[in-house]
Amino acid sequence: MLRKNSRNKMFVKFISFFNLCIFTFLFILLAFGCQENKSQNNIKEKVMNSTVNSNMEKATFGAGCFWCTEAIFERLNGIKSVVAGYAGGETKNPTYEEVCSGKTGHAEVCEIIFDPGIISYKELLEIFWKTHDPTTLNRQGNDVGTQYRSVIFYHNDQQKKLAEFYKQELDKSGAWENPIVTEISPADNFYPAEEYHQDYFEKNPYQGYCAFVIAPKVEKFEKIFKDKLK
Repeated sequence: MLRKNSRNKMFVKFISFFNLCIFTFLFILLAFGCQENKSQNNIKEKVMNSTVNSNMEKATFGAGCFWCTEAIFERLNGIKSVVAGYAGGETKNPTYEEVCSGKTGHAEVCEIIFDPGIISYKELLEIFWKTHDPTTLNRQGNDVGTQYRSVIFYHNDQQKKLAEFYKQELDKSGAWENPIVTEISPADNFYPAEEYHQDYFEKNPYQGYCAFVIAPKVEKFEKIFKDKLK
């Protein structure tokens, strides 16, 4: 009789422990799902806030790692928003890992919403070309691959004409020893990058790449364009 009661108690304890494990597992799944939805909503909100109104225009630039590009352009006066993402490829809704494989054809870019009454597209082009090396094909420093190519995705004929004109003028000026290889293409589908890529430098200033690559670049940019900062 004692053995039977002991077995019953052990069985009850086992059921209780099993139920606790199930509850914990379900709680973790729910929490993860909520966090994932929150991240997706943050990206959607940022993109929605980037909607161009009658006073705003859009520019899309790829200048190597989009963490660097974002950190620079979001400091400019007249910029409403900067969203890191992917453009110029064939795969729909690519992931960061897929883009990094070089097989999707996408470039890391930033979609920029700006007020032309405060900062012009011409000024953005000047900053774009002066803050990266447009003469290295499919690379910026140690970042190598087609996803790091120098590229301008124009949104209208005026942007195309300005980009092509200033590219030719810069080549003629001899500002760089080698010819500019910046791609100039019509804007196509833009896919926002994952939430953790958004405002990456601001969120991770002490991360190795941020501290040793982005921070010096931003510091140099702020000295050259201090009259254009927020």
